[in-house]
Amino acid sequence: MRIWRSLDDVPADLAATVVTIGNFDGVHLGHRAVLRRTRELADELGHRVVAVTFDPHPIAVLRPDHAPQTLTEVGTRCALLADAGVDDVFVLPFDREVAAWTPEEFVRRVVVDGLHARAVVVGANFRFGARAAGDVAFLREFGREHGFTAEGIELDGGPQVWSSTYVRTCLAAGDVEGAAEALGRPFSLVGQVVRGDQRGRELGYPTANVPTHGLAAPADGVYAGRLRVLDEGDPLQGQWLPAAISVGTNPTFEGERDRRVESYVLDREGIELYDRTVEVTFTARIRGMVRFDGVEELLERMTLDVERTRELLEGTA
Repeated sequence: MRIWRSLDDVPADLAATVVTIGNFDGVHLGHRAVLRRTRELADELGHRVVAVTFDPHPIAVLRPDHAPQTLTEVGTRCALLADAGVDDVFVLPFDREVAAWTPEEFVRRVVVDGLHARAVVVGANFRFGARAAGDVAFLREFGREHGFTAEGIELDGGPQVWSSTYVRTCLAAGDVEGAAEALGRPFSLVGQVVRGDQRGRELGYPTANVPTHGLAAPADGVYAGRLRVLDEGDPLQGQWLPAAISVGTNPTFEGERDRRVESYVLDREGIELYDRTVEVTFTARIRGMVRFDGVEELLERMTLDVERTRELLEGTA
């Protein structure tokens, strides 16, 4: 897969393509319906699939106070797009200048002149251009004049319309099973393990701590899930390790801390994960976050959490 981060990066001799456009945050089942149709068209026409996505999220530029937490950072998003059949990705740097492009400017610069599209596939509710004036009908009309077809695909999942907003709503409620249903896979978070306050190690439950820093995460609480190391060449790379996962700020101890994801890997004494890039997946919620009266009460509950994690993960991949 090739990843282009500006129009200047796109090869001047790029052949005709089939283009799909969207934020693709999460690459959920609705997105995958769009991507599936894009792949079908590309195979029929003998062209490559190029996905156009935006970084940062347009709302982060236009209404920063209302910017949603990100379900997938760009690297993860590109990997998921490749898994869904995309050949190349154009990550369009979204800023005030791009936001001011009219629909005509956007399509001419990106779709026609930049990517030489012969077909465009988007979600049925896709809007673009200044004041979100462009839609699927505009794409069809413009395409007739400039040599490409355009289709809008509904994002229905039965009674539910799959969307990144729906996934975030599930996560905010701690409903990781609902998020997984919409995503077509368990929700996961990717980040670099940082050094914490070492309390888990002192208590006999050392954890790999990943700050959230604007990434979406489930509601504060304890979850059963898995962790794997992503670093190339690492001895643990790719191994899914069962883990009891705490999300929050650990209210039992004094002092304000950033919200983070803390994963205790089961049955792997002496494992060191500092500075490694890991992916943490969430399988099921065990309980909400509780402030305990003392360390002994906390330890008793942590023991129960680990046993519950074993039960929930038993027999699952």
